[in-house]
Amino acid sequence: MATATFFSDLVRCETRLYNALNDRLRRRHGIAASQYEFLRYLRDHPDARVGDLAGFFAIGVGATSKGIDRLEGRGLVRRVPDPADRRSSLLELTDIATQLVHEADETFETIGALIHAALDPTQLHDAAQALRQLLTALEHDRIGTPAG
Repeated sequence: MATATFFSDLVRCETRLYNALNDRLRRRHGIAASQYEFLRYLRDHPDARVGDLAGFFAIGVGATSKGIDRLEGRGLVRRVPDPADRRSSLLELTDIATQLVHEADETFETIGALIHAALDPTQLHDAAQALRQLLTALEHDRIGTPAG
């Protein structure tokens, strides 16, 4: 019973926080939360490929590629040839995207404020540690990894 409650609470918290972030990012910056996550990942992982994003976010390569297509269409991401593999492309942020993700980081901090208002530092540390441990176990066993 405790596991079912934990799972339900975890999913509902994630959904509410994600929806709040999504609403704020759309209103202030014209991007969705998923786009912000892609842009932030690319900022923090130069020379990433579509497959790297798909693996990190545990989503399909096709869906990831479509997301990158949308960002590329908006002039936020460029595909550049991979010098080590001519069949592959590396992804890089444009200057506009670098500025956008910097500004969106400030909006993201408003969600951090919600979390800090609800949890004291010890609770936040313990929750973060528990989630990291759970995520590590899931990733190790490749649980929830899409087939394609």
